[in-house]
Amino acid sequence: MKLKLVMAAAAIACLGMSAAIAANEAQVVRQEMMKKVGGAMGAIGAIAKGEKPFDAEVVKASLTTMSEVAKAFPDQFPAGSEVGLDTEASPKIWENMDDFKAKAHALGAAADAQLAAMPVDQAGVGAVMKAVGSTCGDCHQSYRLKK
Repeated sequence: MKLKLVMAAAAIACLGMSAAIAANEAQVVRQEMMKKVGGAMGAIGAIAKGEKPFDAEVVKASLTTMSEVAKAFPDQFPAGSEVGLDTEASPKIWENMDDFKAKAHALGAAADAQLAAMPVDQAGVGAVMKAVGSTCGDCHQSYRLKK
């Protein structure tokens, strides 16, 4: 009976370790980062489209998220993380790392510029979407695999 208990505990521990290891994989980290950016863009987009009322705090938080992610994102592409865990990262990233980093920097710079010129109404949020969204699209066109 004790042996079954010990074996069950060991199996649970191994499963927990596997989940913890996967959670730290570069692919998982960057996917979570992109989910944050997607959520931030969604929040700003809802305001720009008039689906949600203008809320300066939501805009500020969203732009801050984009800025922070853009600064850390390029570091999540170490050699050996080109494949696996359902990644959408194009191999071109590793071939053109300097350009990839420049595109990530452009997102951060656009978010920072929009933070500095914080919009005061829905129309201003539309301009934010255009400025920041173009940097997202530029990177996705070059470095995101289509599923």
